[in-house]
Amino acid sequence: MTTPISRRRALQLSGTALAAPAILSLPRRAAGQSKQTITYGYLLDPAYDATLWAIRNGRVTSDLIDIQATGLVIPSLIQATSTKQFDVVMTAVIAVPAAAARGLDLRLLSAALVYKPEGEGGGLWVRKGSPITNASQLKGRKVASYGLRSTGWMYVRDVLHERYGLNIALEGGDFEQLEVAAPNLPTALGTGQVDAAALIHSQAWRASQTGEFVNICDTSKTLYELHGQMVAAVNAGFPERISAHPEAYQEFCRMIKASSEYALANQAEVFGDLAKKTNLDPAFFTWWFGKTSEVPGTFTDGHARAVDLAWHMAKTYGLVPSVPDVKTLIWEHAIRA
Repeated sequence: MTTPISRRRALQLSGTALAAPAILSLPRRAAGQSKQTITYGYLLDPAYDATLWAIRNGRVTSDLIDIQATGLVIPSLIQATSTKQFDVVMTAVIAVPAAAARGLDLRLLSAALVYKPEGEGGGLWVRKGSPITNASQLKGRKVASYGLRSTGWMYVRDVLHERYGLNIALEGGDFEQLEVAAPNLPTALGTGQVDAAALIHSQAWRASQTGEFVNICDTSKTLYELHGQMVAAVNAGFPERISAHPEAYQEFCRMIKASSEYALANQAEVFGDLAKKTNLDPAFFTWWFGKTSEVPGTFTDGHARAVDLAWHMAKTYGLVPSVPDVKTLIWEHAIRA
């Protein structure tokens, strides 16, 4: 039987020896005092549900807080940042300087989505039998994205520009760029409404298994070759809320890191349960965590470098007006290693 993990003891994870997350010296909740709820908006994707599984299923617990997590598509996550809809939001990396330019102050709590060097999962897909076999053939075509101003799409555009020499301007570029809600991307591609599309990870996995679509450009792998390991999303909070309850946000950071570690150490349990609920092969989750992405729950110097690079890229491409100093926006109690 798996034992729930609380903040009172180090992780003891079955089958894998992992370093225990920092055990925080936090005040215990007084008798009769209710827990504080931290609301969390995160990326709506089965893979990210795996990182929250241990929290939702009582394997990672807290005496101090409850985490109320809500999955959202990328455009909604970006909007939720500006409206302060959640206490913590998993937001696109480039949404942070965009928010700062509008006077919205954020603090970076952790890197929420980091591309693995293997670079699988990203890419541009076409229908099987399409005459388009290479990204250089996209001129004059219609290409769909889950979010035209998202960090992930910016990375795709950067690869198309740097490696293939395409004019990637959102207006007047070499190809027409259309924003399509993520769940509708396979239909838009399959019915010929668009010539190519950037699929989200679960869709890319299905496509690789069925052969219905063909990947013509491994954009994440090329991105790593060009720039090294990149961060796509961060967990961010609002300084006035954080300063009011710093111990609660420390607990949030600890729990997110511990829950992600639990998923990696207990893959049969976590991936098997989610596979039944999502109608995905457990191999999808193994592939996602092994070949596409990391959810570290930390904010290291490497993450800071990658975020700064992404912000300068966004300024070059006209997505943000200015680049703040990333060091000033990292929360002082973020888990750094």
